[in-house]
Formats: sequence, structure tokens, C-alpha cells
Amino acid sequence: MCGTCGCDDEASRTVVLERQVLAKNDGLAAENRESAQSRGIALINLMSSPGSGKTSLLARTAREFDGAPLAVVEGDQETGLDAARLRESGCPVVQINTGTGCHLDAAMLSDALRVLQPPDRSVVFVENVGNLVCPALFDLGERVRVVLASVTEGEDKPLKYPHMFRSADLVLLNKIDLLPHVDFDVARFTDAASTANPGARVQPLSVSTGEGLDAWYTWLDKQVLA
Repeated sequence: MCGTCGCDDEASRTVVLERQVLAKNDGLAAENRESAQSRGIALINLMSSPGSGKTSLLARTAREFDGAPLAVVEGDQETGLDAARLRESGCPVVQINTGTGCHLDAAMLSDALRVLQPPDRSVVFVENVGNLVCPALFDLGERVRVVLASVTEGEDKPLKYPHMFRSADLVLLNKIDLLPHVDFDVARFTDAASTANPGARVQPLSVSTGEGLDAWYTWLDKQVLA
């Protein structure tokens, strides 16, 4: 306890340090954004909880999307399993392992882009670490944020993790082919997402069956032209 003002010194130092970390990250993110915009590169930050289907979505998109060239920055705490799977789809990939870290940051993305060397007028997906909390706090310099949910997670996720959904430009709802087998109300999920973020669009799809993917590819085309 501080004898001067009665505040908690340790708590104060923690807040200051957090602000310094975020400020440094935001500066690097601005540089990433400016560089990507100058080259017409659409940086897309893809976030979700583990198991929602991020890698499956990107692998199928890499195989089927006939628009701009695609590349991926793959974020995981350990292993290169997802990166290997994406390379099999013909997609250039740079793997980032964060160890105990629960998110990617702007410095990690900057380093990855120097290795990846994406061409002008391309799409670079950043598959963030599976987590509905920490990734939402860190600006990477992306053009847009996409949050992927699935019908196996429960329709209350936008209410339980509002900051993640509040930051989304697009919300994808995956695994709708499983709706006959799970207790999930799409309307309730959509209402919850609208409560967290009135401006977010919710787009149902199934990576397994392909339902809804044409709309996803159309949205990607618009990001390239933006």
C-alpha cells in the first residue's frame, strides 16, 4: 500500500506496464497496417476458441478460392501440425509458436510477414491462437477481424466473451451441418452476437459440406477490392 495516496503500488505498476505493452504493440500494428495497405494486402485476423474449425476453413479456402493469392501466418502454442496441414492445401505458411503465450502480437506478425513475403494484392490470414479472450486485446495491424464460432460451443458465447465479438467485423458460425444433433438455437446466437456488436454480420456455414462457403468467398473478394 502506498503511504502517500493509499493506492496499491503493485496494482498501479501492473496497470502502467500493461498500458506500456499495449502502446508499443499499437505502434507496431500501425506500421503493419500501413505497409499492408500500401501494397493492397488484405490482412485478416481470424480468431476463435480451440476446435471451432479455423484451420479446416483456411485449408478449404486455400483449395477453392479463385480470387487473390492466399497465405497464412499460423499461431499455436506448440507444434506445426496446422501449418503442415495448410501447406498440403498449397498455401504458403509461416508458423509462430508462442510457448505459454495465449495470443499473437504485432511484432510477431511483422517478423512473420518478412519471412512470408506475400505478393501485392494478396490475402494474408492470421490464424490466431485458439482463445476467446487475449487475442481480442492485441491489434496486429489487420484490415478486418473475423471471429469463428461453431454450433458445438453454445449460443451464449457472444454474451460470455463480449469483447471478442465486439471487435469482430464478421462472425462465422461453423458446423451448421450438426444442427440436427446438437442443442443450439441459431436465432439466439445471432441475437447474442447483435447484443455484443450491433454492426457485426453473422454468416452460418459448414466447412464440411460447403454450405455457405460461396458467401464467404464473395466476402473475401470484397476485402481484396477494398
